[in-house]
Amino acid sequence: FLPAPPTKARPPTGTHHLQHVDVQNANERCRPSTALPAAADGEGEAHHFDVQQFNDADSLTRRRLVLSLLASASASPLVANAITDAPSGVVASAVAPSAAQAAEPITVLKPPLDKRAYETFTLPNGLKVLLCSDPASTTAATAMNVHVGACSDPVEIPGLAHFCEHMLFLGTELYPEEDSFSKFLSSNGGTNNAFTDSERTVYYFEMDGSIDNRFSEALLRFGSFFSCPLFTESATGRELNAIDSENAKNLQNDIFRLYELEKDRVNTDHPYSKFFTGNKATLLEGTKRQGINLRAQLVKFYEAYYSANQMSLAVVAPQSLPQLRKFVSEAFGAVPNRNVYPPEEKWAFRVPPYEKSGRVPAMKNVVEIVPIQELRQVTITWPIVFASKEEREAFRLNKPDYFVAWLLGHEGGGSLLSYLKEKGWANSLGSLDNANLADFITFEVTVELTSKGLGAIDDVCEAIFSYLRMLQQSPIPDYVFDENLQLDELEWRYTTKGAPGSYVQSIATAMDNFPPALYVAGPRRLGLKETENTLLSTSDPRMSFKSKEQRDIIKAACAELISRLTVDNSFLTVFSKTFEGKTNKVEKWYGTNYNVKPIPVSTLMRWQNAPPAASMGLSYPRENIFIPSEQGLRVKKKPKKSEKALSFEEKIKPIAPPTVIRDDGDEGRWTVYYKQDDRFGKPKAFLIFQLLTGELYTSPLKASLATLYQQCAADKLNEYTYDARLADLSYDLQVLPRGVRLTFGGYNDKLKTFASYVSAKLARDLDDVLPANEEEFERYKDNLLRALSAFNVKQPYAHAIYYSSLTQTPRNFQYTNEELVSALKETTLPQLVNYVKKLWASGKGEALIQGNYDKKEALDIVNTIDQTLSFNTISSDQYPARLKALPLPIERPTRLSISEPNPSNNNAASHISLQSLGTSERDHVLIEIMAAIIEEPFYDDLRTKQQLGYIVSSGVKAVDRSRTLSAIVQSNVAPAEKITADMVKFLDSVSDKLLAPLTSIDIELYVKGLVDRRLEPDKQLAIEVTRNWSEISNGRFQYDRLQAEVAALLTITKEDIIEFWDTLYVKERRMLISEIVPRTGPTSKEPALSSGYSGGAPTSALGILDIERLRANGEASQA
Repeated sequence: FLPAPPTKARPPTGTHHLQHVDVQNANERCRPSTALPAAADGEGEAHHFDVQQFNDADSLTRRRLVLSLLASASASPLVANAITDAPSGVVASAVAPSAAQAAEPITVLKPPLDKRAYETFTLPNGLKVLLCSDPASTTAATAMNVHVGACSDPVEIPGLAHFCEHMLFLGTELYPEEDSFSKFLSSNGGTNNAFTDSERTVYYFEMDGSIDNRFSEALLRFGSFFSCPLFTESATGRELNAIDSENAKNLQNDIFRLYELEKDRVNTDHPYSKFFTGNKATLLEGTKRQGINLRAQLVKFYEAYYSANQMSLAVVAPQSLPQLRKFVSEAFGAVPNRNVYPPEEKWAFRVPPYEKSGRVPAMKNVVEIVPIQELRQVTITWPIVFASKEEREAFRLNKPDYFVAWLLGHEGGGSLLSYLKEKGWANSLGSLDNANLADFITFEVTVELTSKGLGAIDDVCEAIFSYLRMLQQSPIPDYVFDENLQLDELEWRYTTKGAPGSYVQSIATAMDNFPPALYVAGPRRLGLKETENTLLSTSDPRMSFKSKEQRDIIKAACAELISRLTVDNSFLTVFSKTFEGKTNKVEKWYGTNYNVKPIPVSTLMRWQNAPPAASMGLSYPRENIFIPSEQGLRVKKKPKKSEKALSFEEKIKPIAPPTVIRDDGDEGRWTVYYKQDDRFGKPKAFLIFQLLTGELYTSPLKASLATLYQQCAADKLNEYTYDARLADLSYDLQVLPRGVRLTFGGYNDKLKTFASYVSAKLARDLDDVLPANEEEFERYKDNLLRALSAFNVKQPYAHAIYYSSLTQTPRNFQYTNEELVSALKETTLPQLVNYVKKLWASGKGEALIQGNYDKKEALDIVNTIDQTLSFNTISSDQYPARLKALPLPIERPTRLSISEPNPSNNNAASHISLQSLGTSERDHVLIEIMAAIIEEPFYDDLRTKQQLGYIVSSGVKAVDRSRTLSAIVQSNVAPAEKITADMVKFLDSVSDKLLAPLTSIDIELYVKGLVDRRLEPDKQLAIEVTRNWSEISNGRFQYDRLQAEVAALLTITKEDIIEFWDTLYVKERRMLISEIVPRTGPTSKEPALSSGYSGGAPTSALGILDIERLRANGEASQA
């Protein structure tokens, strides 16, 4: 696992999808990952499918449960608060003369490599604005943070804030059509979303921003959400179904279930104790029963809280700052200022969150929860309650929770985790702040337990309190603070542009929490207070604290936090399936079974008198040897980079590809590809080594052994690699169907040393990376078996996608979950040892060295790794086959109908794939155009109008050179066959309703969106490396593929689109329907396990047992 800095672990509520994890973590300090993004490379798939955002809380707040799963009128003159950025500390001129007279300009601190122009000001109506002009990009993004959240729900209407968030998307006085905004964005290559948190609601969109009038119109449309929403009666009634479907989707989600019980422990007079999501029971039935007019209450809520003086707007776009100022003034100047106070003033520092007991006792009590998944974990929680706004703000600026969580969550020698693993009690550990409100946070340590550890929870907690005793009694070494600042500033020093969508969400959120100068730096830097009375005032990266006083401020804040982490101020939460059938309480909203028990006095006294840390081998982390030296940060080739807008001709020019610097021939050892970075100017590099061999993944048993090896190695090397990860060095070991791959990345100063050590351990010193005994081996097996068992409690839509993907993938590239479970249960330690000994024995080496290395250094690295691996070569006829998608039967749709594995989940789902086997750029861009045309109308029809379910999405998926156009719907109100029928009915209408009316302007807009996406400059070295490796590993070597696809896009006509759709949907019709049928809920006939299918185009629905035959037929057809 990555280091465990504080990250929020609260599931927010959203409109169309739950938001990306970046949003939830946007206001917290996290080390960056140097891991490469996923790519289509012959082993896996590339996705461009919105449903990937539907990972529930799993993908948003994984930090908590990942431990167990191993797995946003007219122009008015601008006045007041003119704030601009300036290089080298020079304050820029004010926005306008009137602004300059009104307030002294303030420099917005930004990373040294960020050359974009910033400006922040307040509109006359009180709305705070931050603008970022990025002429080198074509993408624009905007986020609005409304400072009101679910804590402000009326007591009698739980979920009203969330419902209001949904309703703002469904028509305004200026743009009354319900789907107007999403339709406009879709035609301009854009997306939109929103989420409701406890104290804020964030709305955001992203689009092609290169056409001024289109982006200004988008802002006008977006601005009307906050000035003149309609809240129509019809939309109000229908959108209740979406809220209910969203809630139904979460009922079988452990994060949401735990979240609700956490809130039950809060004082019932405190608004954090409310049920935030809402459902039909609270919003429809409850309001009717109480004689409440729901629409009237929606309008009342909106008018009470949606005020310009409680809103923050962040915009990143290609336009100049004067243009953006004009656009924003026109779009948001009419947002009414109701001069309301921040909502939390009603309760913060007035209503104690824990002094009075909640529905569930908190302090010195343990709650035992029966999870949905196979989880075993214990969490100790300490509420940190603030006495005043000033104390809260000081905590936010000093970030003591970051440092204390860093120490408790450390994974190196002498750490808590190291001790607990040695005892056989824990698999992993994380520390973080969880609830994060205006008046309190909760600070936590979570341990993912072994079966042995589950029986030793008192001992595990004792160890935690021993470590805390050390923190309380022994001063934290200065180097802990110095190194964290150094690493943090190293990240700041080399921070470059990221995705605009997540960036504006982060900024809009930060505008609630930090002063204007720190809107950018506040969430991203440590040591924000230089003295007790002055804040950080420079963008320059620091290698040390400015003074001893600055460090002492943080040390004192940490000591204050640690003093609150006591036995008496804590409560426990335990997750385990062993509580099943032994509980006596049921949580109201999610039906979670649990017990609550007071912790015995004897146990509390034992923890209060925990033994000295040194007696248990616990100590402070050692100094980090992997922090790069200043000399090691020298960039060898300065980039020729312009921050000006590039012409189309400049954008279409292919990027220089990697070159071959070593070629030993088809029968030889290595083919080495190399490119020295000349684009990003960072002292970083990536090293990818792949040993091609076809013997590692030829059966479910070998696939299971491969996964076991990966887990064992990661665990065994963790104490060494943890410090490296903190210093932004990473490695990744993957055993794949075509061989074994090692990837290293990070600052190049110590990358070679790191790669050499890890490679040697993995390939030669096998005793250091394999289980030492049977007990350890069984622990690793248990981890993987529990991770595989989590498949059964995934969402139905995820099951539908899984079976669809399985059907189109060759059997030796993907084994079924059942096959892997069965094989894993039979594995033995001798089998694993034997497997790993053969793993590195023979193969053909391929490598890519890219980044801040010269050619000589690159060859030297390869030679070092070659000597370490020391494999025998293979002949070219032994090279493993590449991944090719299995062709689906033509002419007649293939339908899978499968029972939902989780009997408690009453949602149905249907996933439709339309497979295109065309491999040309023209084929690939045509299917993406079709996806763009279909996306918004599909969502509007099945989600907004028909209200079939909360999860409705469509997109394109790539498997090697094939593409599939996919659509997914999950519903708690309709059976699977109805979902399928309505989806097919929509697809049947595409030709007449969507393609026939297309105009040349429509097509130009769709094409432009796809062109701009391809020509958007890479923001990170990792993106270019991923794309290059994809071409190498796939054997295509088409490094200019994006430019070739742009050329194809520019030739597309309406006739081409119609002809492509006719072939895809009518003539060939390689169509797969994957239905998941719940055992309860919307009525459907229970699917048969098999239809008796033997081959050809199926004439009836296939069962789960027919997939094997269908895949075999596909393989035969392919051959």
